[in-house]
Amino acid sequence: MELCLALDLSTKEQNLALLNTLKIFPKLWVKVGLRSFIRDGIPFLESIKTINPDFKIFLDLKLYDIPNTMADAAFECANLGVDMITIHTSSGKNAMQTIMERLTPLKKRPLVLGVTALTSFSDEDFQTIYHKNIQDQAINLATLAYQSALDGIVCSVFESLEIKKHTTNSFITLTPGIRPFNENNDDQKRVGTILDAFKNKSDFIVIGRPIYKHDSPKSVMENIYKEIEKCKS
Repeated sequence: MELCLALDLSTKEQNLALLNTLKIFPKLWVKVGLRSFIRDGIPFLESIKTINPDFKIFLDLKLYDIPNTMADAAFECANLGVDMITIHTSSGKNAMQTIMERLTPLKKRPLVLGVTALTSFSDEDFQTIYHKNIQDQAINLATLAYQSALDGIVCSVFESLEIKKHTTNSFITLTPGIRPFNENNDDQKRVGTILDAFKNKSDFIVIGRPIYKHDSPKSVMENIYKEIEKCKS
């Protein structure tokens, strides 16, 4: 299980200061989402690598459009040298297959993960929009992603294990909404702990606010890694 730090502070300078504090953690994945990328652009990605070349960059833009447009955008993301990107699985099998056909010939391509149901959805909200149960729809979309040759999907910890049963254990599940020590849920609805993620075979966990809102992000990181090792033992 690997840790992704969600960078979502108010300024580029705050994000980079946080990373400078945490550069002693070489195995860290750094998640750059819409806010940071729109504001700070490609130079921000380059700054991350300058702080620690071993940091892995997860560019979380959740691409969603017609198949060729998505494939073109995914190709441009790959050319930025990032290590993982996200698309929406609800774009359909044709779009997902088109993306993988475009990226597979690359000498070095990022992992491609498909978003199933956002962890900010409650069951009620999801039913209102999709008229389906969250878990059933997440499994359905994950199966489509697997059949389309994606590397994995983004889901809540509570769907991870069932998705692996419907695909394979090697099909990556990345789980946002992790509150390592039962912190406030904020705007997330389907949240879990590190132990929940481990029990449900999550490959990547995403943690943001519990780290960067703390007075000592470094100590929180140390405790998170200790908790991960504790789960493994």
